[in-house]
Amino acid sequence: MARAPGSGEAGSSTREPARWMSALMPVAGALLTLSFAPFGLWPAGIAGAALFGYSLCTCGPRRAAWRGWLFGAGLFGTGASWVYVSIHVYGAAPVPLALFLTVIFCAGLALLPAAFAAAYAAWIRPLPGGMLLGFPALWVLFEWLRSWLLTGFPWLYLGYGHLDSWLAGWAPVAGVYGISFAVALTASCLFLAWRSRRPAALAIYAAILVVLWGGGRQLARVEWVAPASELPLSVALYQPNIPLERKWDPRYYPDILRQYEAAIGPQLEHDLVIWPESAIPRLYRNVRPFLEPIERRARLADSTLITGIPTASQAGVFHNSIVALGQGSGLYHKQRLVPFGEYVPLEQWLRGLIAFFDLPMSNFSRGPAGQEPLRAGSYRAAPFICYEIVYPGLVASGSRNADLLVTISNDTWFGASIGPLQHLEMARMRALENGRYLLRGTNNGVTAIIDHRGRVRARTGQFEEATLVGDARAMLGHTPFTSFGTAPVIGGCTLLLLLMTLAYRLFWREGR
Repeated sequence: MARAPGSGEAGSSTREPARWMSALMPVAGALLTLSFAPFGLWPAGIAGAALFGYSLCTCGPRRAAWRGWLFGAGLFGTGASWVYVSIHVYGAAPVPLALFLTVIFCAGLALLPAAFAAAYAAWIRPLPGGMLLGFPALWVLFEWLRSWLLTGFPWLYLGYGHLDSWLAGWAPVAGVYGISFAVALTASCLFLAWRSRRPAALAIYAAILVVLWGGGRQLARVEWVAPASELPLSVALYQPNIPLERKWDPRYYPDILRQYEAAIGPQLEHDLVIWPESAIPRLYRNVRPFLEPIERRARLADSTLITGIPTASQAGVFHNSIVALGQGSGLYHKQRLVPFGEYVPLEQWLRGLIAFFDLPMSNFSRGPAGQEPLRAGSYRAAPFICYEIVYPGLVASGSRNADLLVTISNDTWFGASIGPLQHLEMARMRALENGRYLLRGTNNGVTAIIDHRGRVRARTGQFEEATLVGDARAMLGHTPFTSFGTAPVIGGCTLLLLLMTLAYRLFWREGR
């Protein structure tokens, strides 16, 4: 049986270029980071994906895995380097240990691109259309795999770099995974056009690019949702800018209460007030004497206060929660917890080793699925705490019964790194995907009001105390992505690969 073209290991004549190609893989991964916030150079993501695909066009699975790992090391080593800040600055780990743990974290994440590359070289590349369609389909499936494997790290998806390109029009239809597919397909087309140069092939690749980019441009003009009323909702989002080292120090607790009490008066002039994650660093049941007078004032002012606060059940189960007070109601418990930040894997072995494994409030339990939205007056607000906003399917599910989205966070853990700006970018994508205004309250930035098209209408700076005032609109109707979530794209990519495999076995291989 003949081997499909390009399925074997590179021959001896290509050994020298192969070494150069491996050396370029960290650069290709780093190019993806340049496409994300705060850089926003979206062509760099396409170039990085195309270079990665080129590196896999002739090598066997073993060499492909090595190149994939190098690519992942470049991507996560540059794009997720902010984890060092959490471990060293706030986890009190010495520099050598913090560097070691950061390297382990990034190197472990790079195993997924390595597995992707090996699977592509061994299975997808020999298929007819393997590079054109198989490469982007497999890319999306590995991004999805990263969203839940070992609790998930749904960060640095290829599609996030295109919030401000024409491809953003696909977000309300296919979500960030659909945009990732479009970006990877664009990279495939450009690489194949460069390699082929045949007029018929060039025409096909050009037609695909016109559909992808022109279609996104046209879809951006579609109004998927409509305002629920002519009157906007007046909102105030408070960014207290409380240093993390003071937040959980009992000596500063009275000062924190005084700061919030001084700020709440003017804020209650608005329909909705939002305080950040764990705004009051005590259990809800223990701060009722402080919150009850504020709740009465909010009710008299016809205002709703939504605040993050830790809660505990009678059985001693702790949750990271959001509560709505005043003219609002409801209590939400966070469902997707951050490893080490909110719970400690292998707790019996890791607790007590270093301060990073004993961070404050790192023994939370997951909240149940299917929780009701919070009420803010007559409106329903889907709540998400910090890390949860980066899960496309979770937010789509919560958006189906909500008029607007609220996310609160404490990005203080990321310091002055690129982490908070990446986090804001992902929140923008959730607003665009679901056609909902998103109100983002943080401890020290970036606090923002994001409209239903993913545009930042107003925002604070970082590391400053501020009350962000503006308008938001409750929206009616659902985008296709809200209605169906991630299943069509993930299922479609899976089906595409299966059909390509079946066609290869039934027709192509027999024909050879």
